[in-house]
Order: sequence, then structure tokens, then C-alpha cells
Amino acid sequence: MNFDISHLLESWEYKAGEVSVRRFKGKDGQEKIQLRVDLGIMQMNADGRPDGKRPFGYPSLLEYYQARLEKHRTEHAGSDEGFMLDVEDCTRLQLEALQYHHRYLCFLQLEDYDRVIRDTERNLEMMDFVDAYAQSDELALNVQMLRPQLMMMRARAWATLMMQGGQFDAAIELVEQEVESLRQFYEETGREDLADESPEVLSLEAWLEDIRERRPLSTREALQQALEEALRAENFEKAAQLRDALRELKE
Repeated sequence: MNFDISHLLESWEYKAGEVSVRRFKGKDGQEKIQLRVDLGIMQMNADGRPDGKRPFGYPSLLEYYQARLEKHRTEHAGSDEGFMLDVEDCTRLQLEALQYHHRYLCFLQLEDYDRVIRDTERNLEMMDFVDAYAQSDELALNVQMLRPQLMMMRARAWATLMMQGGQFDAAIELVEQEVESLRQFYEETGREDLADESPEVLSLEAWLEDIRERRPLSTREALQQALEEALRAENFEKAAQLRDALRELKE
């Protein structure tokens, strides 16, 4: 067996600063994703756990620990008391989340926004789980560090799908809400001073302005804009016609 993948690397040049991704169907019939990195190629399954493994027979470690929680509840009359995740548990969940992190970045590049949403929401679910059951607040906070990026990526995916469907107002509202949620996250974690400097907040606020500029004008807005232009040009006959059109819209 020839383990040398030099021919693959030579045919797919690595470019620093660029996310180079491709997808294809593997020999097992499953869709795969490949990411070109500086020292090689990273390959992931498009669905399920990215590395294709089933830890302890479960689709993911998160689902394994969730099953352990349900078993604990069954044995303790529905109570969560006494169930906790130690350092090793949290570390393993973080490492698994990293696989999904690589994959949703690939899907973002491939403009597969539904799968970006799926994987970001999956990692946010993991963070909520750790936040609720970590052995200490310090452990929980360590896992939460990537939450702002996840929130930003999910918001971008949702808002892009909305804009593709012509729902610009809904996209603007969603991004505004996510910016507020990010600021609230920094307050709840005692890092209010970082809110105004957060790359995620700054990125979403800048993108929000871009969405507003790209949003098509409604009929009323277009008429109002045309009316203002006619008045500036002292074209009063046209202005009167535009006023009449606006009145008919109101009726």
C-alpha cells in the first residue's frame, strides 16, 4: 500500500489566508468534505460525526453524555442532582466540537447554509449542556469561549437564507437580535468591557449596515424617495403625481 499523498497535495495548491474546500462522494457512497490545510488535507463526513466514528455506540459523544444524563434521571426519580461532567468529560466534548467547527467553516465556504446552521446549533447545544453540568464554573466558562463565533456564524447563515428568499427585513431583525444576544453574553460572563471590541459584534454590526444598504426599497419607500427628489428638482407636477400615488397606497 502506498501511503504517500504527495500527488494529491501537488494537484491542490495551498493558499495562505484562503479557505480551500471541496466536496465529493466517497467509496462508501457518503458525501465527504475536504479542507486543504498547510500540511495536508483534512477529510470529513458531510453528515453525522465528521470523523465517522460512533463513540460508545452513539452518533456523537454529546449524545452519549445526554444518554448518561437520562439514565441518571431514571435512577434518581427524574432528578439531575449529582450528575456532572469532570475535566476529562469537558475536554472530550470540546475536542469533538472542534470537528464540527472545522466542518461548519467548510460549509460556509461552500454556501451550504442549512448545514452551517445544523452544525453551529449542535455545538451551541453542547455548550448549553456543559454550562448546565460542568463540575465547576471555570470548566463551563472555558467551553463557552467559542460561543460568540458560533452565534455569529449561525446568524450569518440564517440571515443569508432569509435574504435569498427576499426577506431582508427579517434578516435585519435577526442580526440585530443576535448582536444584542452577544452583548448580553459578555455581560453575563462579566466581560462587559469586551462587548464593544468583540470581533463578532463588530463584524455583525458592519454586515448589518451592508444588509440595510442592499435591501430593496418597498413601493412606498421608492415613491417617497422619488417625491423627495422631485421636490429638490422643483418638479412640482411630478411631485403632485407622486403624492397622489402615496395617498392611494395608504388607502
